[in-house]
Amino acid sequence: MATKETTWSGLWAIFWTFCRIAPITFGGGYAMIPVLEREAVHKRRWIKQEDVADVLAVSQTIPGAVALNAASFVGYRVAGVAGAITAVIGMMLPTFLIVIGLSILLLTFNDNPKVAAALQGMKPAVIAMIVFAGFRMVKTSIVDKSTIVFAVIAALLLLLTTLSPILVIVIGAAAGLGVGTWKVKHGIPQTVQRYYTEPDYFIGDGI
Repeated sequence: MATKETTWSGLWAIFWTFCRIAPITFGGGYAMIPVLEREAVHKRRWIKQEDVADVLAVSQTIPGAVALNAASFVGYRVAGVAGAITAVIGMMLPTFLIVIGLSILLLTFNDNPKVAAALQGMKPAVIAMIVFAGFRMVKTSIVDKSTIVFAVIAALLLLLTTLSPILVIVIGAAAGLGVGTWKVKHGIPQTVQRYYTEPDYFIGDGI
């Protein structure tokens, strides 16, 4: 069991980690995935590589911002409710301060062409980060023929219809449940089993 000192040290590590992640989430929570992966998987070892896809899936299917949902998920995974609250505060505080500061600057320099050019230049970089995150997630999310089919169908539904992304995710979950049930019924082993019942990492690991 972690000591009180280790616990406070661990909570500070969670807070500081998400404080550093928050300022780079331009364009939404998806842009934070590469940095979250580097910090939580490779550096801190709080979650496993394959858990990143689970973090994003859970963050998308519940109400709220993806970045905050992902932060609370990881924080809870590491240190329970206290970790979730700490992660959310760490994620929100820099963003809040940055928004206040930028609001003041934009009101002051609203017509400055250099400011407009800087904001315009950020957009391609954000797209690159999102594409990179998607590429990395393919390695742990596309694991067999059925997941390839699910991904293609989901992409077509999003591109060619007006279905809500939430509904597409629900359809994907139902399809996965159906395929998994069919495999169990016919004695076909599951391709991958990532979901955990006991934590693999504890507060203080990698700190």
